[in-house]
Amino acid sequence: MTPGHAEEVLAIYRAGIEEGNATFETAAPSWDAFDAARLPGHRHVALGPAGEVLGWAAAGAVSARPAYAGVVEHSVYVHPGFRGSGIAGALLEALIASTEAAGIWTIQSGVFPENAPSLALHAKAGFRVIGTRERIARHHGVWRDVVLIERRSPVVR
Repeated sequence: MTPGHAEEVLAIYRAGIEEGNATFETAAPSWDAFDAARLPGHRHVALGPAGEVLGWAAAGAVSARPAYAGVVEHSVYVHPGFRGSGIAGALLEALIASTEAAGIWTIQSGVFPENAPSLALHAKAGFRVIGTRERIARHHGVWRDVVLIERRSPVVR
């Protein structure tokens, strides 16, 4: 993922925001803010035949504390017109490979329980449900639950 992908990456992010079951965010950030929050070695895009961005995955640190250096929080987004085509799975595999190569032992995320496709994708990739954070925050004035998921690397110890 490069600055050249910024417009398309943020457009896909906005589509997820507008659908209402992908994130608590209500607006996409600027590219500078998006860029600053994600680790450079753990950003991936899926490109179509004309070089267009079909989806993306990225991870950010969960804490600046050294004890959590091997823990990241991630996101995976796919353009609505290309969902169900295996892009999300390929992006998640690329993210798992890049994080393990960097010595990261845990990838985590929070997923709305209504986002069944995301939960199924992550279960297939080896993520487990840690639990549900009930009424953790309001989204458009409505209390929402979040399912906390994680994947512990079997190779990074």
